Amino acid sequence: MVGNHTQVTWFRLLELTEQEEFKGILFVLFLLIHSVTVMGNLGMITLIHADPQLHTPMYFFLSVLSFTDSLFSTVNTPRLLESFLISRQSISFAGYMVQMALMSLHGTAECLLLAVMAYDRFTAICHPLVYHTIMSQCLCVLLVVTCYTVSVANSALLTGCIFKLPYCGPNVINHYFCDIPCAPSCLFSYAYILMTTCRMRSLQAQSKALSTCASHLTIICLFYSTITFMYAQPSSHNSMEHDKGMSVFYTVVIPMLNPLIYSLRNKDVKYALKRRCLCKLSS
Repeated sequence: MVGNHTQVTWFRLLELTEQEEFKGILFVLFLLIHSVTVMGNLGMITLIHADPQLHTPMYFFLSVLSFTDSLFSTVNTPRLLESFLISRQSISFAGYMVQMALMSLHGTAECLLLAVMAYDRFTAICHPLVYHTIMSQCLCVLLVVTCYTVSVANSALLTGCIFKLPYCGPNVINHYFCDIPCAPSCLFSYAYILMTTCRMRSLQAQSKALSTCASHLTIICLFYSTITFMYAQPSSHNSMEHDKGMSVFYTVVIPMLNPLIYSLRNKDVKYALKRRCLCKLSS
């Protein structure tokens, strides 16, 4: 008991939509998206580790990002799918805390990995002669370990602070998953990259420099524009409805788009995929 009120032991999560006629279609759509997300990201990881041509810092970070995207999508998509089949979903206090902690962990890791990948592209374009010296295997592993260490610490701190408070009010949450806004920026590296590229005298050199970071810049723009739109707008009832739609985009759709963007816009990945297909056909 807290004062004269009973401590909340469960929460009710509202559905993405209350229109019954759309739930079956949405269930099939999001099941397909989640399947493509998992297969695409795991396929990207397998391709990177199987092809020696992709054993570079850039693709090492991409494989870690694909792993994070798979987990990020898996944390809340199954419950989203369940909400289309079962109305009036509820989640225990402990379950809510675990889901929020996992969303915070993987969301923070995603942001930090994008920042690390921006630093990698910054080093490759602005310091090409010492790139391989700076981005050694030891440093790459250390950066990834640091990303996840900071993510775990951030998740534990935020979740601990939030759930240390007593919950005795309304237990209805106008969302379909447990969320914490968190988005560190990594756009300063790209501002410097663009400045360095503009100083290059050769158009061919400019084109080559931009092509090496085009895929990553596309992903950053999609991810941060979505998060900025969600958390920068004033809070209201209508904004909460929009937030649910935007949350679907950055937690479900973007993890599916990441491997597609890198495979379609990246020559190295396309060549590696062709080599693997030809090897299988020849064998």
